[in-house]
Formats: sequence, C-alpha cells, structure tokens
Amino acid sequence: MGFEPGDFDDGEGCEVWPEHWQAVEVFAALQTQWAVGGMGGVIGLRYEVLPTVCDLLGVKKRRRRELFDALRTMESAALEVLNARKGG
Repeated sequence: MGFEPGDFDDGEGCEVWPEHWQAVEVFAALQTQWAVGGMGGVIGLRYEVLPTVCDLLGVKKRRRRELFDALRTMESAALEVLNARKGG
C-alpha cells in the first residue's frame, strides 16, 4: 500500500491491557487482510477470514463477539490513519 515500516513506529510503543491482548494478536494476524478499493483507498478488513484466524489463534467461541467489537474499534482507527496517509 506504499507504506514504510517507519511510518508506523513512533518509538514510543503503547501499553496493551491484558484483557485486550488477544484482540491485538488477532488484529496483527489480519495485517495482510485489508480490502482495498479500485482507487487505492482502504475499505476495511476482510471479515470472512476472521473465523479461520480465530481458530488458528485458539480464540474461544464465547470470546469472539467481544473480540469482534474490539477489532472493529481498531479497524476504524486504522482506516482513519491509512486513508489520511493516502490522501483519502
């Protein structure tokens, strides 16, 4: 998508609360699953791969709804940054 690793590393890092760590792991595992529109704007994550990723990472079924809500929050924040950097 035209980004460099340094575009996303401010050197500060961030703290992740333990109850959110699994959502961050799943979000990171989805890093290659962004849907891109015809003009290059990022549309969002490809949700159809989410069950497979959750299975591979051992996410319990009872946690998946809560995790999905957290993923959508991270996705929304990421979309703002990704599309702003692309001029979208």
